[in-house]
Amino acid sequence: MLAAMFAVLTGDIVDSTSLSVGELEATLKAIGAASDAIGAWPGVTEVGFARRGGDAWQMAFDAPVFALRAALYVNACIRRLDKARASRMAMATGAGQMPGQDPNAAHGAAFTASGRLLDSLPSGRHLDHAAGGAEAATARLADHIAQGWTQAQARALAEQLPPGAGTRAEAAGRLDISRQAVDQALWAAGFPAIEAALSALETR
Repeated sequence: MLAAMFAVLTGDIVDSTSLSVGELEATLKAIGAASDAIGAWPGVTEVGFARRGGDAWQMAFDAPVFALRAALYVNACIRRLDKARASRMAMATGAGQMPGQDPNAAHGAAFTASGRLLDSLPSGRHLDHAAGGAEAATARLADHIAQGWTQAQARALAEQLPPGAGTRAEAAGRLDISRQAVDQALWAAGFPAIEAALSALETR
């Protein structure tokens, strides 16, 4: 099996002990569904999601350019369940192999670095990048914004964060709300600045 370049996200659910079994399962199921959706993003040909223990998980896909976009998308998919629902996430990118699209069977420096970074995240930080430098700085700023998202904002963001997302009018139709409500939610969530930052990262 040839090595591919992967984005790896390793995470665990914030304050999972305060969740019921059903709430925890719904949260992890939402992350798994987000992984499936990421599998349909342009350039993604391989994606895997696996649980790691009671509240931990790992996702990997072979379009590392979308690492931060994917992390924010996962965040939005969780937050739309509940205002307090969140996951810590540690990102890493690099070469590796993922037999059977199973992150638990994968190997490569990015898989190791992502797991180690999660273990070292300081209290209050929910998102970081193992590469350090500009990638980590951008992730930490995005984390600061994302921790303030409301459910309504998360619902709009989950529609607009995927690359090549349709129009806001189409998102409004799927959400059964007005186009103005979508615009207001995205503006309050900081989406224009987030999208500009993501576009700059992804076109380097």
